[in-house]
Amino acid sequence: MSVLDVVPADVSGYRLGQPQRAGALTMVPVFGPAYPGIVPPRSGLKLGRVVSYGQVELANPAPSGVAIVPLHVGYIQDAAQNHALCRSAFIGAGQTLRFDDACCVQESQGGYLAGRDQWFFVLPVELRGEALRLRGTRQYSKLWSDIARFNGRYGLPRRGHLEQVLTRKRAGLTQYQSRLELLDGQLGALFFVGDRLAGVEIAPDPVYFAEVWMALVCFAYGPAAWFSDAAPETPAEPFEVDGLDGLRTALAERRRAVADEVGGWLARAAWRPGEPVEEERYLDLRLSTVLGESVGGQIVTDGRRLVYASLFTLAA
Repeated sequence: MSVLDVVPADVSGYRLGQPQRAGALTMVPVFGPAYPGIVPPRSGLKLGRVVSYGQVELANPAPSGVAIVPLHVGYIQDAAQNHALCRSAFIGAGQTLRFDDACCVQESQGGYLAGRDQWFFVLPVELRGEALRLRGTRQYSKLWSDIARFNGRYGLPRRGHLEQVLTRKRAGLTQYQSRLELLDGQLGALFFVGDRLAGVEIAPDPVYFAEVWMALVCFAYGPAAWFSDAAPETPAEPFEVDGLDGLRTALAERRRAVADEVGGWLARAAWRPGEPVEEERYLDLRLSTVLGESVGGQIVTDGRRLVYASLFTLAA
């Protein structure tokens, strides 16, 4: 298996680990070279305030290092207007950045989000394509109709309230955080829903990825897998072995079979990311948007070297 065919940048030194599976969600860990000097998104990046509906301020209070805002990050807090961002961005040390093209993800809920007791998510993959297309559009209600269709798809009231899934189904969705293991040194993952490649997420370093892990596995890719898991799973055939050595051999064979199966899925993915279009610069770093026929997202590069990638299917 390789990520070379799905990421439009130099991924020399990256490798894939043993696939892990939890129901309909399969995660393939990515390991590779760390890129220094990037502020992690939870401990380093801070939500300042919502200036007005659709206008969100984020700050990088670190004394050094640049923050790469995770693509499509959003924040939830009780009794406040919840927002998500339509794009990534750079925020230098000690700087604050206002996003005027943020989108509300909780229709008709009053109040502004304050910088306290919030938790963050990443938009479900089913909504990410439209959010990416709407980057730069200043209209806070721009994703409500898509959220309503998303809810209706899963038998929920057709309203522009994303918390119907992210909050009310949170107990179920957060199970993916423990059912899939984040490994030492892991700085990325490929996510499959069923046999379909749904997303490729690569962080600058393992600390960054660990801080965005829950937002990705539970909320970006968890909902599609969660509702797919509604049908009963066919139990795996039990091992018929004699002794511990036989069990080890059977486990190794099953792991190889799973790896071969997922490798076939990746070979058939036929992603066409298209050419990256530069959006923003920070010193040697370049933030670019990728928008092809079936794949969208954003990447950060230093020259040709990959620093960050968040790519996903547009046909979720």
